[in-house]
Amino acid sequence: MSSVNVSFSQNISIVHPQYFFIIGLSGIPHSTYYYIFLFMIYFVTIFGNSVVLLIIALHRSLHSPKYIGVFNLALADIGETNALIPNMMRTFLFDSQYISYNACLANMFFVFFFSSLQSVTLLVLAYDRFIAICLPLRYHAIVNNTSMVLVFPAIWAFNSSIVALMVSLITRLSICESNVIQSYFCDHGPVFRLACNDYNLNRSVGFVITSLYLIAPLVIIFLSYLGIFLALSRITSWERRLKALKTCVSHLLLVGIYFFPICFTYLAQLLLALTSNARVISTSLAYVVPPMLNPIIYVLNTAEIKILLRKMLDNRSSPIRDNISK
Repeated sequence: MSSVNVSFSQNISIVHPQYFFIIGLSGIPHSTYYYIFLFMIYFVTIFGNSVVLLIIALHRSLHSPKYIGVFNLALADIGETNALIPNMMRTFLFDSQYISYNACLANMFFVFFFSSLQSVTLLVLAYDRFIAICLPLRYHAIVNNTSMVLVFPAIWAFNSSIVALMVSLITRLSICESNVIQSYFCDHGPVFRLACNDYNLNRSVGFVITSLYLIAPLVIIFLSYLGIFLALSRITSWERRLKALKTCVSHLLLVGIYFFPICFTYLAQLLLALTSNARVISTSLAYVVPPMLNPIIYVLNTAEIKILLRKMLDNRSSPIRDNISK
Protein backbone atom coordinates (compact mmCIF):
# COMPACT_ATOMS: atom_id res chain seq x y z
CA MET A 1 0.00 0.00 0.00
CA SER A 2 3.07 2.24 0.34
CA SER A 3 3.14 2.35 -3.47
CA VAL A 4 -0.39 3.78 -3.62
CA ASN A 5 -0.46 7.28 -5.02
CA VAL A 6 -1.03 9.38 -1.94
CA SER A 7 -0.51 13.11 -2.01
CA PHE A 8 1.76 14.48 0.67
CA SER A 9 1.92 17.91 2.25
CA GLN A 10 5.41 18.88 3.39
CA ASN A 11 6.28 21.62 5.87
CA ILE A 12 10.09 22.18 6.00
CA SER A 13 11.33 18.73 7.18
CA ILE A 14 8.02 17.34 8.47
CA VAL A 15 6.05 15.23 6.01
CA HIS A 16 2.39 14.40 6.60
CA PRO A 17 0.34 12.12 4.35
CA GLN A 18 -2.93 13.50 3.09
CA TYR A 19 -4.57 10.15 3.88
CA PHE A 20 -3.93 7.02 5.93
CA PHE A 21 -5.05 3.53 4.93
CA ILE A 22 -6.54 1.50 7.82
CA ILE A 23 -5.94 -2.17 7.12
CA GLY A 24 -8.37 -3.77 9.63
CA LEU A 25 -8.95 -7.48 9.07
CA SER A 26 -7.11 -8.79 6.01
CA GLY A 27 -7.27 -12.15 4.30
CA ILE A 28 -10.18 -13.44 6.41
CA PRO A 29 -13.21 -14.66 4.42
CA HIS A 30 -16.60 -13.32 5.49
CA SER A 31 -15.01 -10.71 7.77
CA THR A 32 -18.04 -8.54 6.94
CA TYR A 33 -20.08 -10.61 9.41
CA TYR A 34 -17.72 -9.61 12.22
CA TYR A 35 -18.30 -5.92 11.51
CA ILE A 36 -22.07 -6.52 11.40
CA PHE A 37 -21.73 -8.20 14.80
CA LEU A 38 -19.94 -5.09 16.10
CA PHE A 39 -22.73 -2.94 14.67
CA MET A 40 -25.28 -4.98 16.66
CA ILE A 41 -23.16 -4.40 19.77
CA TYR A 42 -23.29 -0.68 18.92
CA PHE A 43 -27.09 -0.54 19.04
CA VAL A 44 -27.28 -2.54 22.30
CA THR A 45 -24.62 -0.28 23.86
CA ILE A 46 -26.29 2.99 22.86
CA PHE A 47 -29.74 1.79 23.94
CA GLY A 48 -28.60 0.33 27.27
CA ASN A 49 -26.48 3.28 28.32
CA SER A 50 -29.16 5.76 27.19
CA VAL A 51 -31.68 3.97 29.42
CA VAL A 52 -29.27 4.22 32.38
CA LEU A 53 -28.73 7.94 31.68
CA LEU A 54 -32.49 8.60 31.52
CA ILE A 55 -33.25 6.62 34.68
CA ILE A 56 -30.58 8.46 36.68
CA ALA A 57 -31.49 11.87 35.26
CA LEU A 58 -35.26 11.54 35.79
CA HIS A 59 -35.35 10.00 39.28
CA ARG A 60 -34.20 12.18 42.14
CA SER A 61 -33.68 9.15 44.38
CA LEU A 62 -30.66 8.29 42.20
CA HIS A 63 -29.11 11.76 42.45
CA SER A 64 -26.36 10.48 44.73
CA PRO A 65 -22.53 10.37 44.46
CA LYS A 66 -22.48 6.74 43.35
CA TYR A 67 -24.95 7.32 40.52
CA ILE A 68 -23.23 10.53 39.41
CA GLY A 69 -20.26 8.22 38.80
CA VAL A 70 -22.44 5.68 36.98
CA PHE A 71 -23.90 8.52 34.87
CA ASN A 72 -20.38 9.62 33.91
CA LEU A 73 -19.43 6.03 33.05
CA ALA A 74 -22.48 5.71 30.77
CA LEU A 75 -21.51 8.95 29.00
CA ALA A 76 -17.97 7.63 28.50
CA ASP A 77 -19.33 4.31 27.18
CA ILE A 78 -21.52 6.09 24.62
CA GLY A 79 -18.66 8.38 23.63
CA GLU A 80 -16.14 5.58 23.09
CA THR A 81 -18.64 3.44 21.19
CA ASN A 82 -19.52 6.35 18.88
CA ALA A 83 -15.82 7.07 18.32
CA LEU A 84 -15.10 3.48 17.31
CA ILE A 85 -17.92 1.50 15.75
CA PRO A 86 -19.59 3.91 13.26
CA ASN A 87 -16.16 4.76 11.88
CA MET A 88 -15.36 1.05 11.56
CA MET A 89 -18.63 0.48 9.69
CA ARG A 90 -17.85 3.28 7.25
CA THR A 91 -14.27 2.11 6.84
CA PHE A 92 -14.65 -1.63 6.35
CA LEU A 93 -18.28 -2.42 5.57
CA PHE A 94 -18.38 0.16 2.76
CA ASP A 95 -14.74 -0.28 1.60
CA SER A 96 -13.72 3.23 2.58
CA GLN A 97 -10.44 2.43 4.31
CA TYR A 98 -8.82 5.79 3.60
CA ILE A 99 -9.03 8.43 6.31
CA SER A 100 -7.65 11.96 6.11
CA TYR A 101 -4.71 12.94 8.31
CA ASN A 102 -6.72 15.37 10.46
CA ALA A 103 -9.68 12.96 10.76
CA CYS A 104 -7.25 10.26 11.89
CA LEU A 105 -5.88 12.45 14.67
CA ALA A 106 -9.43 13.36 15.74
CA ASN A 107 -10.39 9.67 15.82
CA MET A 108 -7.30 8.88 17.91
CA PHE A 109 -8.15 11.65 20.39
CA PHE A 110 -11.78 10.66 20.99
CA VAL A 111 -11.09 6.91 21.33
CA PHE A 112 -8.32 7.41 23.89
CA PHE A 113 -10.12 10.26 25.67
CA PHE A 114 -13.33 8.31 26.33
CA SER A 115 -11.36 5.17 27.20
CA SER A 116 -9.38 7.16 29.77
CA LEU A 117 -12.67 8.47 31.21
CA GLN A 118 -13.91 4.91 31.66
CA SER A 119 -10.77 3.93 33.53
CA VAL A 120 -10.72 6.95 35.87
CA THR A 121 -14.48 6.72 36.52
CA LEU A 122 -14.06 3.12 37.68
CA LEU A 123 -11.30 4.39 39.98
CA VAL A 124 -13.60 7.08 41.42
CA LEU A 125 -16.34 4.48 41.99
CA ALA A 126 -13.78 2.30 43.81
CA TYR A 127 -12.96 5.28 46.03
CA ASP A 128 -16.69 5.69 46.71
CA ARG A 129 -16.99 2.07 47.84
CA PHE A 130 -13.80 2.33 49.93
CA ILE A 131 -15.07 5.35 51.88
CA ALA A 132 -18.57 3.87 52.24
CA ILE A 133 -17.29 0.65 53.84
CA CYS A 134 -14.07 1.69 55.59
CA LEU A 135 -15.22 5.13 56.81
CA PRO A 136 -19.03 4.88 56.91
CA LEU A 137 -19.51 7.61 59.53
CA ARG A 138 -17.56 10.13 57.43
CA TYR A 139 -18.96 9.03 54.05
CA HIS A 140 -21.43 11.89 53.55
CA ALA A 141 -18.85 14.46 54.66
CA ILE A 142 -16.18 13.18 52.24
CA VAL A 143 -18.24 11.87 49.30
CA ASN A 144 -21.24 13.99 48.38
CA ASN A 145 -22.95 15.37 45.29
CA THR A 146 -20.97 18.61 45.42
CA SER A 147 -17.60 16.84 45.50
CA MET A 148 -18.59 14.54 42.64
CA VAL A 149 -19.89 17.42 40.53
CA LEU A 150 -16.52 19.13 41.00
CA VAL A 151 -14.39 15.99 40.49
CA PHE A 152 -15.77 14.80 37.16
CA PRO A 153 -15.41 18.09 35.20
CA ALA A 154 -11.83 18.24 36.53
CA ILE A 155 -11.25 14.68 35.27
CA TRP A 156 -12.69 15.57 31.85
CA ALA A 157 -10.41 18.63 31.63
CA PHE A 158 -7.29 16.77 32.81
CA ASN A 159 -7.84 13.72 30.57
CA SER A 160 -8.57 15.85 27.51
CA SER A 161 -5.34 17.80 28.10
CA ILE A 162 -3.21 14.66 28.48
CA VAL A 163 -4.71 12.91 25.45
CA ALA A 164 -4.52 16.11 23.37
CA LEU A 165 -0.80 16.32 24.20
CA MET A 166 -0.30 12.71 23.10
CA VAL A 167 -2.12 13.31 19.81
CA SER A 168 -0.44 16.68 19.11
CA LEU A 169 3.00 15.05 19.37
CA ILE A 170 2.11 12.93 16.34
CA THR A 171 2.29 16.09 14.21
CA ARG A 172 6.06 16.35 14.84
CA LEU A 173 6.61 13.05 13.01
CA SER A 174 7.37 12.61 9.33
CA ILE A 175 5.23 9.81 7.89
CA CYS A 176 7.14 9.19 4.68
CA GLU A 177 7.69 5.43 4.33
CA SER A 178 4.13 4.08 4.47
CA ASN A 179 0.62 5.29 5.18
CA VAL A 180 -0.80 1.88 6.18
CA ILE A 181 -2.09 1.66 9.78
CA GLN A 182 -1.95 -1.92 11.07
CA SER A 183 -5.08 -1.58 13.18
CA TYR A 184 -8.85 -1.03 12.94
CA PHE A 185 -8.74 2.65 13.94
CA CYS A 186 -6.10 5.38 14.19
CA ASP A 187 -4.30 3.69 17.06
CA HIS A 188 -1.44 5.62 18.63
CA GLY A 189 1.24 2.91 18.47
CA PRO A 190 0.68 1.78 14.86
CA VAL A 191 0.61 5.43 13.74
CA PHE A 192 3.81 6.69 15.38
CA ARG A 193 5.70 3.58 14.23
CA LEU A 194 5.12 4.73 10.62
CA ALA A 195 7.47 7.67 11.20
CA CYS A 196 10.86 7.84 9.52
CA ASN A 197 12.27 10.28 12.09
CA ASP A 198 12.86 9.74 15.82
CA TYR A 199 9.67 8.74 17.68
CA ASN A 200 11.15 7.92 21.10
CA LEU A 201 9.23 10.82 22.67
CA ASN A 202 5.95 9.43 21.29
CA ARG A 203 6.83 5.96 22.59
CA SER A 204 7.55 7.42 26.04
CA VAL A 205 4.28 9.38 26.09
CA GLY A 206 2.43 6.23 25.05
CA PHE A 207 4.00 4.38 27.99
CA VAL A 208 3.01 7.22 30.36
CA ILE A 209 -0.59 7.12 29.06
CA THR A 210 -0.74 3.34 29.54
CA SER A 211 0.68 3.65 33.06
CA LEU A 212 -1.61 6.55 33.97
CA TYR A 213 -4.87 5.12 32.67
CA LEU A 214 -4.38 1.35 32.85
CA ILE A 215 -1.72 0.26 35.34
CA ALA A 216 -2.15 2.96 38.02
CA PRO A 217 -5.98 2.74 38.25
CA LEU A 218 -5.85 -1.06 38.40
CA VAL A 219 -3.24 -1.00 41.20
CA ILE A 220 -5.15 1.64 43.18
CA ILE A 221 -8.45 -0.23 42.76
CA PHE A 222 -6.74 -3.42 43.95
CA LEU A 223 -5.38 -1.63 47.04
CA SER A 224 -8.78 -0.07 47.76
CA TYR A 225 -10.46 -3.48 47.71
CA LEU A 226 -7.69 -4.88 49.86
CA GLY A 227 -8.63 -2.22 52.41
CA ILE A 228 -12.33 -3.05 51.94
CA PHE A 229 -11.77 -6.76 52.57
CA LEU A 230 -9.69 -5.98 55.66
CA ALA A 231 -12.50 -3.77 56.95
CA LEU A 232 -15.06 -6.51 56.25
CA SER A 233 -12.92 -9.07 58.11
CA ARG A 234 -13.33 -6.99 61.28
CA ILE A 235 -17.14 -7.23 61.06
CA THR A 236 -18.30 -10.07 63.29
CA SER A 237 -21.69 -10.64 61.65
CA TRP A 238 -21.70 -12.59 58.37
CA GLU A 239 -24.98 -10.95 57.39
CA ARG A 240 -23.45 -7.48 57.68
CA ARG A 241 -20.37 -8.63 55.74
CA LEU A 242 -22.49 -9.97 52.87
CA LYS A 243 -24.68 -6.87 52.86
CA ALA A 244 -21.62 -4.61 52.55
CA LEU A 245 -20.00 -6.87 49.95
CA LYS A 246 -23.15 -6.88 47.79
CA THR A 247 -22.75 -3.13 47.30
CA CYS A 248 -19.39 -3.85 45.62
CA VAL A 249 -20.46 -6.68 43.28
CA SER A 250 -21.52 -4.46 40.36
CA HIS A 251 -18.35 -2.40 40.55
CA LEU A 252 -16.11 -5.48 40.74
CA LEU A 253 -17.79 -6.89 37.63
CA LEU A 254 -17.29 -3.59 35.78
CA VAL A 255 -13.61 -3.51 36.78
CA GLY A 256 -13.14 -7.09 35.64
CA ILE A 257 -14.75 -6.73 32.23
CA TYR A 258 -12.91 -3.45 31.53
CA PHE A 259 -9.36 -4.11 32.73
CA PHE A 260 -8.83 -7.84 32.28
CA PRO A 261 -9.50 -8.07 28.50
CA ILE A 262 -7.25 -5.07 27.81
CA CYS A 263 -4.49 -6.40 30.08
CA PHE A 264 -4.80 -9.86 28.53
CA THR A 265 -4.51 -8.35 25.03
CA TYR A 266 -1.40 -6.36 25.98
CA LEU A 267 0.24 -9.42 27.56
CA ALA A 268 -0.65 -11.60 24.58
CA GLN A 269 0.96 -9.09 22.22
CA LEU A 270 4.15 -9.06 24.30
CA LEU A 271 4.41 -12.81 24.93
CA LEU A 272 2.80 -14.43 21.89
CA ALA A 273 3.52 -11.95 19.06
CA LEU A 274 -0.09 -11.84 17.87
CA THR A 275 -0.81 -11.63 14.16
CA SER A 276 -2.37 -8.44 12.86
CA ASN A 277 -5.83 -10.06 12.54
CA ALA A 278 -5.68 -11.60 16.04
CA ARG A 279 -4.69 -8.21 17.45
CA VAL A 280 -7.55 -6.44 15.65
CA ILE A 281 -10.16 -8.93 16.88
CA SER A 282 -8.93 -9.13 20.49
CA THR A 283 -8.42 -5.38 20.88
CA SER A 284 -11.72 -4.40 19.23
CA LEU A 285 -13.66 -6.81 21.45
CA ALA A 286 -11.81 -5.52 24.54
CA TYR A 287 -12.91 -1.99 23.64
CA VAL A 288 -16.53 -2.51 22.53
CA VAL A 289 -17.87 -5.31 24.74
CA PRO A 290 -17.47 -3.64 28.20
CA PRO A 291 -19.60 -0.58 27.26
CA MET A 292 -22.35 -2.98 26.16
CA LEU A 293 -22.22 -5.02 29.38
CA ASN A 294 -21.94 -2.10 31.84
CA PRO A 295 -25.63 -1.04 31.76
CA ILE A 296 -26.77 -4.67 31.83
CA ILE A 297 -24.70 -5.29 34.96
CA TYR A 298 -26.05 -2.21 36.71
CA VAL A 299 -29.66 -2.99 35.84
CA LEU A 300 -29.38 -6.63 36.98
CA ASN A 301 -27.24 -6.07 40.08
CA THR A 302 -28.43 -2.74 41.47
CA ALA A 303 -31.50 -2.93 43.68
CA GLU A 304 -32.40 0.76 43.29
CA ILE A 305 -32.53 0.60 39.48
CA LYS A 306 -34.44 -2.71 39.49
CA ILE A 307 -37.05 -1.24 41.86
CA LEU A 308 -37.46 1.85 39.67
CA LEU A 309 -37.81 -0.26 36.52
CA ARG A 310 -40.49 -2.40 38.21
CA LYS A 311 -42.40 0.74 39.23
CA MET A 312 -42.17 2.11 35.68
CA LEU A 313 -43.44 -1.18 34.21
CA ASP A 314 -46.24 -1.40 36.80
CA ASN A 315 -47.32 2.17 36.02
CA ARG A 316 -47.47 1.37 32.32
CA SER A 317 -49.31 -1.91 32.77
CA SER A 318 -51.92 -0.60 35.25
CA PRO A 319 -53.88 1.46 32.63
CA ILE A 320 -53.93 -1.60 30.39
CA ARG A 321 -55.33 -3.76 33.22
CA ASP A 322 -57.92 -1.08 34.00
CA ASN A 323 -59.08 -1.01 30.37
CA ILE A 324 -59.33 -4.80 30.25
CA SER A 325 -61.37 -4.89 33.48
CA LYS A 326 -63.80 -2.37 32.05
